[in-house]
Amino acid sequence: MLTDRVDGDLLDACPRIRVVANMAVGYDNIDVAACTARGVLVTNTPGVLTDTTADMTWALLLAAARRLPEGERAVREGAWGPWAPTWLLGQRVTGATLGIIGPGRIGAAVARRAAAFEMRVLYHGRRPQADFPGEYVNLDELLAQSDYVSIHTPLTAETAEMCDDAFFARMQPHAIFVNTARGGGVDQVALARALRDGVIGGAALDVTTPEPLPVHDPLLDAPHLVIAPHLGSATEETRTRMADLAVDGLLAGLTGQRPQHLVNPDALAVGGRR
Repeated sequence: MLTDRVDGDLLDACPRIRVVANMAVGYDNIDVAACTARGVLVTNTPGVLTDTTADMTWALLLAAARRLPEGERAVREGAWGPWAPTWLLGQRVTGATLGIIGPGRIGAAVARRAAAFEMRVLYHGRRPQADFPGEYVNLDELLAQSDYVSIHTPLTAETAEMCDDAFFARMQPHAIFVNTARGGGVDQVALARALRDGVIGGAALDVTTPEPLPVHDPLLDAPHLVIAPHLGSATEETRTRMADLAVDGLLAGLTGQRPQHLVNPDALAVGGRR
């Protein structure tokens, strides 16, 4: 699982390991270099969770925009009083601007869904993508113009805590931040501060650091925050397909075949494995 750390210490303690199958797209929980040096194959499960995670992104975005968790709590707690024209006002989605950081498969799937809401889509990544359904801009332009900012980047040394105080300060005061990628890409102290101080309008998270998030974590006290327990791929169909891919990777590696979704092909040449 993505919460299991596979590093050199674990590999040294378990020298018979030949394959590590990560039941996720990202594999930042695995020391790939350590695996490669020992001839241990690493596989992941890309592709099968694209639509499910894109759907979850939109569920979070809409929930934050229209303040659904607050409204549901009001009903359950008996706080739904007489109708008032300014009570629990949310933000428009149709016709708004969506900024996507990380134009990979999931980012593109999120962008395609934005067409149904007649949204303008901006995106930013290392380089423009010819077939991406949106307009390529630099990061400053994206943050300054977007009503919603959605993160879809892998967790690397470059992206670790990229969403910090300076990042949120460049967003619009009403803008909503959405993260369904990796919790490590966000400075959670900075996010909580941005929410408390009204630097941004709200946030919706499916990922945090750590996971599970402790119930007394200060982030949970921040206002205008929607948070879910990493449910991006959590449908029966998607998790079954992910499990099948993980098992296929294990079986291929254990029988001397090249797994379909091999992260570190250089490991095949280590120790005579080809």
